Amino acid sequence: MTPREKRSRGRLAGRDSATRARRETVAALREEYGAALADGPQAFFEPLRHSCPWCGSVRIGGHLLTGDLIQHKPGRFRVERCHSCGHLFQNPRLNARGLDFYYRDFYDGLGEQQLDAMFAGRTRSYRRRAASVRPHLVRPGLGGVKRWLDVGTGHGHFCEAARTLLPEVVFDGLDRSEGVEVAERRGRVERGLRGGLTELAGELAGAYDAVSLFHYLEHCTDPLRELEAARTSLRPGGLLVVEVPDPESRYAHLLGRWWLPWLQPQHLHLLPVGNLRGALSDQGFTVLAEQHRTAHEPVDLVAAVWLALEGAVPRDDMPWLVPTGPARRALRGAALLAGVPALAAAALLDHAVAPFADRLGLCNAYRLVARRD
Repeated sequence: MTPREKRSRGRLAGRDSATRARRETVAALREEYGAALADGPQAFFEPLRHSCPWCGSVRIGGHLLTGDLIQHKPGRFRVERCHSCGHLFQNPRLNARGLDFYYRDFYDGLGEQQLDAMFAGRTRSYRRRAASVRPHLVRPGLGGVKRWLDVGTGHGHFCEAARTLLPEVVFDGLDRSEGVEVAERRGRVERGLRGGLTELAGELAGAYDAVSLFHYLEHCTDPLRELEAARTSLRPGGLLVVEVPDPESRYAHLLGRWWLPWLQPQHLHLLPVGNLRGALSDQGFTVLAEQHRTAHEPVDLVAAVWLALEGAVPRDDMPWLVPTGPARRALRGAALLAGVPALAAAALLDHAVAPFADRLGLCNAYRLVARRD
């Protein structure tokens, strides 16, 4: 047997072993998920709200009704819009039990390897974030940023990439998942803090020159409290960097439920930029920069096509889904193969449009850089 044949056989054996291990894990989890769903998805929600959680107005109305388009866990989720301030929010909102259920096996467990690989492949985006903040890092009379806390850091990939542009900065990471402990072990962050920002803000008071909330606020039950906690963690004159999906993007209307940043049921709040600017001002921040083009990721069209294909024939090797057998898997493979031309065309169009996304109102995210006064 040639060395090449040995390597090929070794790769096949490795894939077979991983497949068997996944099947065993899924089989073991089926009973647990069955028990969690015994009362039905309705047990995962708080009571329905009748006013806007941002401004208190009762002028709210239905905007979007969708399911879980990523994991295909059971349940229907409604996003409502406030007709007074434009805030969008999940209503009824997931309760603690629901958050645990829908986050489980997404960023860790069954989904950990896939998500880690996806985030690891976004180095250019992370470097772009760091570069966009760099002009604001030197504070007149106060020196430069020395210590930075990345909240919702996951496995610390942003910190690892940003350090190549900002070698003088020490990065710490904070997250509720065990990924932050992985980040510390792998040297991506100096310290990995496990928990929530609002719970840890007291012991972190005044400890940081910069705090980043990259695609974090939309996951939080109370974004205003998170901003308060971020302010507490900053030294006077420190920088806060917030990046969130832009619900005012035209893609949100053009693509409807297939617009990836809706990300139900995880995204509890979607904040128009005017609302977030106002909240930062109210909490004692001065906004130094508002960035749309550099926060945009050219994935809207290709993600919409992928979500539609996934929705047509979802994978069945998930412990919350009924196994359907080899015929269904063959159908899924054929559907995905048939969708390759559409995926390729959508990806090309995403990148062709990206340079003009800001002018066309298509940016799917925005970033604010603010200074604590």
